[in-house]
Amino acid sequence: MSKRETYEKKTEELLQPIAEKNGVSIYDVEYVKEGSDWYLRAYIDKEGGVGINDCEAVSRALSEALDQEDFVEDAYILEVSSPGLGRTLKKDKHLQKSLGEEVELKTYKPIDKCKEFTGILKAYDQDTVTLEMDGADRTFVKTDIALIRLTFDF
Repeated sequence: MSKRETYEKKTEELLQPIAEKNGVSIYDVEYVKEGSDWYLRAYIDKEGGVGINDCEAVSRALSEALDQEDFVEDAYILEVSSPGLGRTLKKDKHLQKSLGEEVELKTYKPIDKCKEFTGILKAYDQDTVTLEMDGADRTFVKTDIALIRLTFDF
């Protein structure tokens, strides 16, 4: 397991009881480098959406737990937030919750001269994701997919 994966897993384990106590669920945890800074991000969610007070309460408690455990070797910036309207669907649990929703899918390489597809998320399995596009189903291999996220209209 890489350092990134280890930090994300340990953070999620610390976050679980904090999330439960605050009535939110864990959407995702990521440890990423942007520029010269490391970020440890926790995305939380709940029915009806999370507010600033939810994020603040979880952030304070998580910060204390991280300080006590002190397993992250690098200096980092902790962020706790909602996954947002155009949330990225990274895990099977995200795909499951989004079945029947309109999504945007981007591929690493062009498929039929196109890298961006929009459709209704119909199905997924370990290796593929299926979208309904213009009344027909189209299946994509997960290793070809760079990004899947919910679409949103204003």
